Amino acid sequence: MIRRLAFLILALAAGLSAAAAQGLQSSFRTPPDLVRSSLVAEPVAVAGAQPFTLAVRMEVKPGWHVYWRNPGDSGLPPEVTWTLPAGFNAGALRWPAPERIPIATLMNYGYEGEVTLLVPVTPPPSLDPADPVQIRAKLTYLVCETECVPGSADLALTLPVAEPRPDPDNAALFARARAALPVPPLWPLHLASQGDTLRLDFAAMGLKPDSVRNAAFFPYSETAIDNAAAQVMSVDETGLHLTLARSSPTEPAPAALPGVLTLEEVTEAGPRRLAFAYGDEPVLPTAAPAITPEAPAARAIAPDVDALTLATAAAFAFLGGLILNLMPCVFPVLSIKVLGLIRHAGESPGRLRLHGLAYTAGVLASFLGLAALLIALKGGGAAIGWGFQLQSPIVVAGLAYLLFAMGLSLSGVVHVGGRLAGLGDGLARRAGLSGSFFTGVLATLVATPCTAPFMGSAVGFALTQSAGVALAVFASLGLGLALPFLALTLWPPALRALPRPGAWMEVLKQILAFPVYATVAWLVWVLAQQVDPRGLLAALIGLVLVGFAAWAWERGRAAAPRTGRIAQAAAILAIVTVAALAVTLPQQRTLPSAQAAADGIVPFTQARLDALVSARRPVFIDMTAAWCITCAVNEATSLNTKAVRAAMAERGVTYMKGDWTNQNPEITRLLEKYGRSGVPLYLLYAGTGEPQVLPQILTEGTVLAALDAVPASSGRSAALAR
Repeated sequence: MIRRLAFLILALAAGLSAAAAQGLQSSFRTPPDLVRSSLVAEPVAVAGAQPFTLAVRMEVKPGWHVYWRNPGDSGLPPEVTWTLPAGFNAGALRWPAPERIPIATLMNYGYEGEVTLLVPVTPPPSLDPADPVQIRAKLTYLVCETECVPGSADLALTLPVAEPRPDPDNAALFARARAALPVPPLWPLHLASQGDTLRLDFAAMGLKPDSVRNAAFFPYSETAIDNAAAQVMSVDETGLHLTLARSSPTEPAPAALPGVLTLEEVTEAGPRRLAFAYGDEPVLPTAAPAITPEAPAARAIAPDVDALTLATAAAFAFLGGLILNLMPCVFPVLSIKVLGLIRHAGESPGRLRLHGLAYTAGVLASFLGLAALLIALKGGGAAIGWGFQLQSPIVVAGLAYLLFAMGLSLSGVVHVGGRLAGLGDGLARRAGLSGSFFTGVLATLVATPCTAPFMGSAVGFALTQSAGVALAVFASLGLGLALPFLALTLWPPALRALPRPGAWMEVLKQILAFPVYATVAWLVWVLAQQVDPRGLLAALIGLVLVGFAAWAWERGRAAAPRTGRIAQAAAILAIVTVAALAVTLPQQRTLPSAQAAADGIVPFTQARLDALVSARRPVFIDMTAAWCITCAVNEATSLNTKAVRAAMAERGVTYMKGDWTNQNPEITRLLEKYGRSGVPLYLLYAGTGEPQVLPQILTEGTVLAALDAVPASSGRSAALAR
């Protein structure tokens, strides 16, 4: 029975998640005349253990451009998510030398016309000649003129397994792509700091001043130099010299400046462009964004995602799962778990241990199921993260109906499972274990709106690793959540301390229904942020129908057989109608920003943030969601206090809020940049340098201490953000 019930529960969860996935799979598509993308292979066939090269080709409409790995003052670099056969491994993107692209007062680094990104691929030792190699890639990018359009493309190709040889039709494309790559440096580089400038001395002795022009240096770091400032070139008998303006003169000067030097060499045949790569270019994962190596302030506070190992990530996940038990979103289920233990306190210790194990199995199965779905969707290119299912109105409504039915059961309106008792004593006993398993499933579902300390970095690490590593981290998270209840059932002294069952349990059970109703009210409020008024009315009617179904079912149990069948048929019809209402809820709507503007809050967009950072304005970023209870508690206790708002006003800090209640790829990219897979995320840009990452659990003192790093300035304003 417990296996059968577990299967039904997981099937229901999978159905709801699949419905959510249909809404989440939508992604940006640029008009076809802006960017034409293709995936090209250098060989006509592949063989085991013989590496080959792929090319991601982007043909850009004249006047528009895409970005280099460091986009400069604004923009986002292209990203590629690979779906490869088992055993294949794709290396890092190889970036051609970029161009300086001025846009108004900004300077971008990128490409116009056409760009080809090369990717080395290593196949496994052996391949089956009868099984062609299917390669798929999800390309996402930002293409800009004076305005910007996010875009994506699904790319695919199939290669036979045979003796690899170059494809003559693609030879010219790969030759041009390799010629555009920077080569190892020809001249040694010496870096010196001179006040507000950096001086780059390239030891190119014997270089003639009239043989070189248009030299430019492109750092890998996004904040090392003032990108829009002129780069002053000079050539003398000691070599080539470039003077660059520093981005943050008050910050310590860098000890090294990895990047790419480009210049034009004047020859008798005409000018030719040269490019040299200085320093070790960091290898970033191509399957998902990673924390940029230029974020020392962020790394000083948040765990370093790049430095995490499986062991440390699993430990962080386990601690995060333990702390989840104390988060407000799990409190209603905690009350149900306590009631369950009290109900079974008179049973044998062995039986109670089975309840603990069943609950743990429910938690682990749910965490692994959600993780597998999240990994699959991200592998398909969806810009989602932890708590993604709550971005779907269907899932939010379904969870509200489920909890409402549970509340009615606790209140005594309906007795779920009562009819099973007539099927035999053995089935009745197993129904209790099924209830413990189901409580574990429910605990996982209601825990997803919360992000505990340590959990964000662990989940962010997991989603950049292989599926096996990711599932191991999520299993550790589930074990941490389940451990307190499991330990209570496994430790005999704790079991003996539990009170004996009695008549008082009925009163307690009815009291514990009210936290569940409070959770239903919160879920309906979340739903109100996602759908229009007619959708909200449909969801509320669904709650009425759930209540009617419970009443009709109980009336049918107590009535004569004929009347009972009619009543229970009406209850089933009501539940079918509820499901239809949930599935047909309207699409997610854009949240209004009028109230945010009235509160002095600027809605987040990447363009607004880029403009403020370029103007060296202090900015506080609050990444939140209506379904994130941790976010709501932080706002009430730490962000919306008079002291914090006064400190922000005194320092001219722009309060910028990103709402992730509904899917927002820009917010997802910013979360992933700082190693997070979900909200909350709090960033404080002091006006210079990298942002400070604040803890996920805030206090007023924590926020005020962070704001102390921003100098007071009554003349600053956030007008640029609006």
